[in-house]
Amino acid sequence: MGAAAVGGGGGGERRAAEAPPAPLAGWLAGRPGGPLRVVVLSGAGLSAGSGLATFRGADGHWQRYRPEELATPQAFARRPEVVWEWYAARFRAAAAAEPNAGHREIARWEGRFTSLTVVTQNVDGLHQRAGTPDPLELHGSLVRARCAACGERLPMADAVARPGAPPRCACGGRLRPDVVWFGEALPIDALSRADHAARKADLFVVAGTSAQVFPAAGLIEVAARAGALVVEVNPEATPFSSLAGLRLAGPAEVELPRLGRWIAP
Repeated sequence: MGAAAVGGGGGGERRAAEAPPAPLAGWLAGRPGGPLRVVVLSGAGLSAGSGLATFRGADGHWQRYRPEELATPQAFARRPEVVWEWYAARFRAAAAAEPNAGHREIARWEGRFTSLTVVTQNVDGLHQRAGTPDPLELHGSLVRARCAACGERLPMADAVARPGAPPRCACGGRLRPDVVWFGEALPIDALSRADHAARKADLFVVAGTSAQVFPAAGLIEVAARAGALVVEVNPEATPFSSLAGLRLAGPAEVELPRLGRWIAP
């Protein structure tokens, strides 16, 4: 199914009364009670509205740095100080940022449907701070650190307050961010739950992701093949745009509240 692309609406009062686009209107008409099982897959584009850099966009991290120099176990083994300081700086930026209207809209959907599963590739903790209680963090979390030797976890805020770059665990091992680096396996429980939710979804919302990182991007195809309506929220088309029944071609902090007025008024 090709996506019907719809741009952002106008100012407040007019947008509040805006009718849903035809693909969504037709789908909602066949569901008098609205969607029952909703899944949101979020990426770095969602947090761009909070001032945090994306990874693959024009001004993203991977336009300025090589992933193999900062986001692999080998990079940490070669240059632990450089890697630690880069992640510590990103943690401080995320801690200083605030959830935007997109994060808050997703949190508002809690309790509005039979089920809501939020699956995120983001590591910044902004979903939780907006009020989403238990997002499935496929790529770990920058809010936590863990020991590379014994695996003990602690708040990243405590880790960055310790001396050393990287600081040391009580066991003597180096502390590292509790994120999934290239070449590491995703947390199997989170991935399994995300896959299950995608297979059962009525509505699958893809918000702010380039859909280029697997296996997370593969969840879009899983949901589409299982019969979900896929709504893509992204300024630019992605490799999976053809699977979307509706594309909202604008920033997530604008388009998610717009979508919410239609599916969770």
